[in-house]
Amino acid sequence: MASPGKKAYPLRIDPAVWDALVRLAATEMRSTNAQIEYLLREALARRGIRPGGEPPPELKD
Repeated sequence: MASPGKKAYPLRIDPAVWDALVRLAATEMRSTNAQIEYLLREALARRGIRPGGEPPPELKD
């Protein structure tokens, strides 16, 4: 069951990438879904993008 307030999205993904995600999630004690969200947030942060529309630190007044 999806968490309240979260958007469900069907994702087509290469089986080898999926297997790597499952293994990584297990080693970091996360669900595969939580691991995907964690990695997406990490990738956005590296690009200076913050979910929710908050500007990156260098753009704040």
